[in-house]
Amino acid sequence: MSAPLILGTNSIKDTGFNVNNSYFIGADAKTSITNTTPTNTKKFTISFWIKIHEFPTSGGDRPIFGYYSDSSNQAYMYLRNDGTLGIFENKSGSTKLDFRTSQVLRDPSSFYNIIMAIDTSQATDSNRLKLYINGSQVTSFAAENYPAQDYASQWNENSLVFNVGGTATNDGNHIKGTFCEFAFIDGQQLDQTSFGEFDEDTPTVFKPISLSDLTFGNNGFFLEFKESGSSANSSGIGADTSGNNRHHSVTNIAATDQRTDTCTNNFATYNALLSQTAGVDGRHGSWNGQLAEGNLSSGTAVDNYNNQFSTFGLTSGKWYAEFKMSTTDNNFSHGIVNDVFFSNLGSYIGQSTASGVRNIGYYSQNGQVLKNNSAEYTGSSYGSSSADLISIALDLDNNFVYFAKNGTYQNSGDPTSGSSGTGGVAIDADTTWFLGSTSHSLSSSGLKISFANFGNPPTGFTISSGNADGEGFGNFEFSPSGYFAICSKNLAEYG
Repeated sequence: MSAPLILGTNSIKDTGFNVNNSYFIGADAKTSITNTTPTNTKKFTISFWIKIHEFPTSGGDRPIFGYYSDSSNQAYMYLRNDGTLGIFENKSGSTKLDFRTSQVLRDPSSFYNIIMAIDTSQATDSNRLKLYINGSQVTSFAAENYPAQDYASQWNENSLVFNVGGTATNDGNHIKGTFCEFAFIDGQQLDQTSFGEFDEDTPTVFKPISLSDLTFGNNGFFLEFKESGSSANSSGIGADTSGNNRHHSVTNIAATDQRTDTCTNNFATYNALLSQTAGVDGRHGSWNGQLAEGNLSSGTAVDNYNNQFSTFGLTSGKWYAEFKMSTTDNNFSHGIVNDVFFSNLGSYIGQSTASGVRNIGYYSQNGQVLKNNSAEYTGSSYGSSSADLISIALDLDNNFVYFAKNGTYQNSGDPTSGSSGTGGVAIDADTTWFLGSTSHSLSSSGLKISFANFGNPPTGFTISSGNADGEGFGNFEFSPSGYFAICSKNLAEYG
């Protein structure tokens, strides 16, 4: 299995406009607002950025936003089981619009910008609903049923409840993703130029712009997720910064769900498409090889090796990440692999000797650091306490990798030693490396969960000291000098 393509927001340098916050939506999480008297029920625009964490193959479609009164009265945008995007509205039991893209949204490593712009007063039916993905208008649909001319849409109807992250039902089938910059414009049909632009140096990359010049209309709102409170006011995560004070109430959203992983500085996560078993994000999964917490935690309760890998592959620079375990057992390995390992998942990281595989792992049970199943040295075992924190410092300028337990580098390692590689394990040059973890549960040993922190720690990864890297990015327990969080701004500068 080859690594997925990394999209544009992972590769551009800082251009002056920054989105600083996002929020993660897991199972049954959402924000909500009740509509007032609209400016125009026939004309409005919705724009948002989302990193998708779940790519279901069953269990129902995943609503992204919309409303639900009953099966005869509902309107929502949703991610379908086949990875395509759908838009649906049913009123009084009659289908008013129904769209399904031919394009598949399957990249877990980057943010998508999605814009739905409606103006049913248009004489030409194809102008009544326009859809843009990453700055380009979608013109090819698997299903294409436009609303009637002058249809008054329910999306913007007075007294209806508009939800971001799902609909009114709490059935566990809502979208699982990280949102930033969610804007509702009442009374205007806008195109992509109102919300973003293509990067001058990288013309294929669509990036956000300031929305300060937009007017939002009566029902309009702008969610920047700047605050962390739960109340429906200016201090809540659902605070409206459009000037309309249309603050959203929140459901099943914790303070730790506010993230710094955004469409202008995108952090690595575990890759749902490279998961050994089906990745199903959510806070309440069965954990049988599943991903959760925005694809930053992974575990298993069955007798197998559950391997997970970072979304970003690294070829140069100095990089740092941390891992924690949730159990008092010690069947874990944390380390680095090349992409050949993705087809050889019947072993833990460090153990494989398959042809072409390059893998180095720090094994919890005996403290050994293994390189292609050969012990480089034996350090301290870990995992006997859930507080154990494992650090990986990856120096691709000098080609060494270092491992630490609770801030103490094993083998008397010094990640700042440069070309001498003191205590480090020599690694192959000219190789793309992925950070990863293995959890292994015997049939009787119960649940095994590993939490990853690439600079944007999930719920369950408690940080007591709070250290950023030299660029001010990331939130780590430790932060070795000269090493960087695995995020898009650092990759553009140092990768």
